Amino acid sequence: ERRIMTPGTPRNRSDQTLGGSFERYLQDKGKGRGGDGGNYRRNATRELERFAEWAAGDRGGDDWTGIVPDDVDRDPTFEDLDERVFREYARHLSGDRGLKQNTVQTYYAYISAWCGWCVNEGYLEAHYAQRASATAPLPDDDGRKPGDQQAWTSEQRHALTRHVDERARDAVEAYTTLPEGTDPLDKQRARYAALKAARDRALVFVLAYTAVRVGELLRDPNDPRRRGVRWEDLSLDDGSMDVYRKKQQWDAASLPNPVISPLRSYQKLMDPPTDRWPVFPTFDQRTLAGLVREELAERGERPEAIAERREEYARDLLMTLDDDVRPPSITTDGARSILQRLSEEADIDIAHPKHDYLAPHGGRRGMGEVLVRAFGYTVAARYLDNSEEMVRQRYSHIEAGELGDVATEALNEIDSLTPQLSE
Repeated sequence: ERRIMTPGTPRNRSDQTLGGSFERYLQDKGKGRGGDGGNYRRNATRELERFAEWAAGDRGGDDWTGIVPDDVDRDPTFEDLDERVFREYARHLSGDRGLKQNTVQTYYAYISAWCGWCVNEGYLEAHYAQRASATAPLPDDDGRKPGDQQAWTSEQRHALTRHVDERARDAVEAYTTLPEGTDPLDKQRARYAALKAARDRALVFVLAYTAVRVGELLRDPNDPRRRGVRWEDLSLDDGSMDVYRKKQQWDAASLPNPVISPLRSYQKLMDPPTDRWPVFPTFDQRTLAGLVREELAERGERPEAIAERREEYARDLLMTLDDDVRPPSITTDGARSILQRLSEEADIDIAHPKHDYLAPHGGRRGMGEVLVRAFGYTVAARYLDNSEEMVRQRYSHIEAGELGDVATEALNEIDSLTPQLSE
């Protein structure tokens, strides 16, 4: 009989080997069917295996015999783990392997995340890896915040935009080339698939090229002023979009050329009943089903009639379009879920301590990199809706690199003059 474990339920720690928990943890963290995919899973697997080898005494140098007492012949179990073990592993990462400090922090974070999961699953009584004594040997924070520093590279941006573009083109073509006599519900399913792919493409292109903050673009459930951009906020002919800025006022943001075509195509396919419709509505079936029932009931329709009408549609989203039942915009969390799915589908290589997908803020920061390098800090600050001082601070590594090039050029010039000076 299988025992159901609730979070925090203690297990028999003495007969639970560390490796026995890895597969369950990785399935929970992995992507795809069965949790067997995703960059995070691959990286976490590697670090967990290294930790297990170290705990068994197979890593750490000739003097290291592992965490099991010398007079005991068995594999390490959870009973052997406490904050002193994690402190020793932090010391091992920091010193014995000669890793860069950000890399040490990243590798330890994988083990710490597993430790936290073990607490919830009942393998451990406390999150030993996060205790101050355990993390003390880790290198000092160098002032950079890895979780806030993801910036999409040009290769990542191109890979993601290419993927969503191909996906949308295929879905739209499949819908628009359906043969005559296609079953109405099958035609609706094809339209729904095309709409979803076109919405995802438009969202990715806006995040990748406009540098608009995701909180300015989509709905924030905790702030009624941030209800998500509507079609009335867009001027595709002028290449601009009105957004509620971080500085608590409405302002125009630029829509560069790469964004216009995906938005036009998407708008044509959706054909929203009014311009007050959100540009990026939720496609969540439970939300839309409740919205349709509530809105049509307020219009005087009986529950039986509403149920019959809903059966005529493959998806409630299509019914909201026909009946002008305006859905809410997706939330910022919804955008993160979409990007997680798309990053996995596109099989994009992502090496980052916090995100195993291309996070929304990474699109903004990646565009900031491009602008600073191409046009300097003043222009970038205007496009990013930030002060020049803030932009200089966040992208100081670019200026440091440029100054390094200047210094190298100066040294080369001096070196070329040195023989002449000695003659």
